[in-house]
Amino acid sequence: MGLIQPRTLKGFRDLMPAQALRRAELVRTVEDTFRAHGYGPIDSPIIEYAEIIKGKSGGETDKELFEFTDKGGREVALRNDLTVPLARYVAQHEGQLVLPFRRYHIGLVYRGERPQRGRAREFLQCDADLIGAEGPAADAEALVTMAAVYAALDVGTVTLRVNDRRVLNGLLEEVGARDVAVPVLRALDKREKLGEEIVRSDMRAAGLADDAIERVLAACTPRANDEETLAALEAAVGANAQARAGIEGLRAMKALCAASGCRPGALRIDPSIARGLDYYTGVVVEAQLDALPDIGSVGAGGRYDDLAGLYTKSRLPGVGFTIGITRLMDAIEALEGEASMACPSVVAITHPGDDRLEAVFAFAAALRREGVACDVFPEARKHGYQMRHADRRGVPYVFTLNDDGTFHGKRMHDGETRTCTNAGEAAAWTQSR
Repeated sequence: MGLIQPRTLKGFRDLMPAQALRRAELVRTVEDTFRAHGYGPIDSPIIEYAEIIKGKSGGETDKELFEFTDKGGREVALRNDLTVPLARYVAQHEGQLVLPFRRYHIGLVYRGERPQRGRAREFLQCDADLIGAEGPAADAEALVTMAAVYAALDVGTVTLRVNDRRVLNGLLEEVGARDVAVPVLRALDKREKLGEEIVRSDMRAAGLADDAIERVLAACTPRANDEETLAALEAAVGANAQARAGIEGLRAMKALCAASGCRPGALRIDPSIARGLDYYTGVVVEAQLDALPDIGSVGAGGRYDDLAGLYTKSRLPGVGFTIGITRLMDAIEALEGEASMACPSVVAITHPGDDRLEAVFAFAAALRREGVACDVFPEARKHGYQMRHADRRGVPYVFTLNDDGTFHGKRMHDGETRTCTNAGEAAAWTQSR
């Protein structure tokens, strides 16, 4: 039997150690920020009944599902986001939850779309959601948390582009397009990616007249500042009550975000943001990495007050967002280059021979108690080989056991050396860098 060719499926990828470490650091920062804002973790299965996933995600996204019949004859699918499974989760466990309920969920999701830069078929999402609360305060809390995550990640300036589906729905009512709102909003959502002419063509195909198309596109163009944008929207929607409520909600939400200390300019009112999914009912948001806007949004979300209604008669309004870690990593690699070889150890301890291993293992354990990540070379090799191995891995410090029981330390980047009599001294030196 011949060898099987080692390969990965298109749209999926392996992470090398440096990439995996980078992702783990990003995820750790996201989790810390979520918890600082009162969100706790949950988990749920990667595979759900297909009817759960298809509940109201929209026809276009249904085409991207990985779905199949399992060995029990059940129609199942891999989750394509974390929001629809959350709606199922809160409906199923409603009696065990205290509302309002804040949760975060970090997990892989799957979409059978065409792989390209910034788009993979398997990617990691980091979601935070507030279930059981309505109004500008709940919306603002979600956006404040979202802005805090990007500030903590320190990946460069990220702008949250915010709109409200009530404004868009009211605008479409005013131009006589309420019955074709779904295809029109999906077309609008592709404006930046495909250009206005294709959007006009798609809106025309949906049944929108040319004058109505121009009114929608004009109203959904951001102005020089948020107040001018909101004023233009007010003029476009007239007295439409739904749209007016959305505009006032945006004003109130922005004021609360400013009061929380969000960076000036972190939020921008952008009426072109529509979000293609059908389940959004209020505020919608997309996060743009300003240094690399063409990679697409590095996070998104919004309000979905009716989604849990697919699974329960209880009213369970929700608002939340996702941080797109996989796309964010793609952006970081594009801006900074691929992560260099790295390992989690700060210290490598060379192996002087089996007769000295107990002393080396005791030193390693003492370093770890001091909070220093370290490892011991696992084989009896020449000292030079072990030093080269540590250098290739990118370990900052190497310690070697001396005959007198002390440890000789070397800082690899500049060659500085120091003799330490115990782990406390060694830890203090490594932590002073």
